[in-house]
Amino acid sequence: MRIHLKVMPGSSRELVEKIDDGKYKIYTHKPAVEGKANKASIEMLAEYFNIKKSRISIVKGAKSRDKILKIQ
Repeated sequence: MRIHLKVMPGSSRELVEKIDDGKYKIYTHKPAVEGKANKASIEMLAEYFNIKKSRISIVKGAKSRDKILKIQ
């Protein structure tokens, strides 16, 4: 399954928000430095879907706020 993700780093809240089928928005405290926001996003999605972090990978947009992730 592939999902489109919009990451909002440096936010005042920690939240996974479903926008539409296959589209999500993540708010995280972590900054967009050295992959910290990416790591936090994967951890939050793993908890949201109740799966292991290793099943989630970034397919496109590792250095962008808009990402495409693959969930196995």
